[in-house]
Amino acid sequence: METSFFPGILLISYCIGSIPFGLIFVRLISGKDIRKVESGRTGGTNAVRAAGYGAGLATAVMDVLKGAFSVWLARWLAPGYTWLQVLAPMAAILGHNYSVFLLERGEDGRLHFRGGAGGATCIGGAIGLWPPSILIIVPLAGAIWYGVGYASVTTISAALIAGIIFAIRAAQGYSPWLYVFYGVLAEVVLVWALRPNIQRLIQGKERLIGWRARHKKTASRGI
Repeated sequence: METSFFPGILLISYCIGSIPFGLIFVRLISGKDIRKVESGRTGGTNAVRAAGYGAGLATAVMDVLKGAFSVWLARWLAPGYTWLQVLAPMAAILGHNYSVFLLERGEDGRLHFRGGAGGATCIGGAIGLWPPSILIIVPLAGAIWYGVGYASVTTISAALIAGIIFAIRAAQGYSPWLYVFYGVLAEVVLVWALRPNIQRLIQGKERLIGWRARHKKTASRGI
């Protein structure tokens, strides 16, 4: 295959990642603009806040598929180019976080990209690289979400878990070490996107979710 096609594969992956499914589903279900709800992000967590669990689940599934499809596309169009199969889901994550379809001019007069934090798309990329990873990442991320109670921590953990999985497999000779690079690079992108959340975590101001949020509310009422 001509290497001149490689930028095109990455561009397509970015455009696929840019599709704001959270914006679409929330608008269809509730009529709201997800960008004006809570964090303003277009991912599954904010979709739940804006339009309920149905919108959140649908958004999360489609965001996962964006990452997985980018790997499958690269593998189909450029078989044997492992590095491209790693960079394609990274392009999808960047598209999700900085969507070309959500480009807008801010109050400062500058153009800004909107989007999500990239956790679900990161999981999708890992699934595309090694499908059985879904059986490990999703349960562990769910346990972290339920036990820790912070969506930001769950998102950050997705890339970390993927990196550990691929490191173990690479050490055993089952997958390329380049897959580990995917986990590391995705972790950097996710942490960068969640800088405000990390700051709130440090300050103890980050929003709780799940049973911990309900427990805190109940405790504050003295029940």
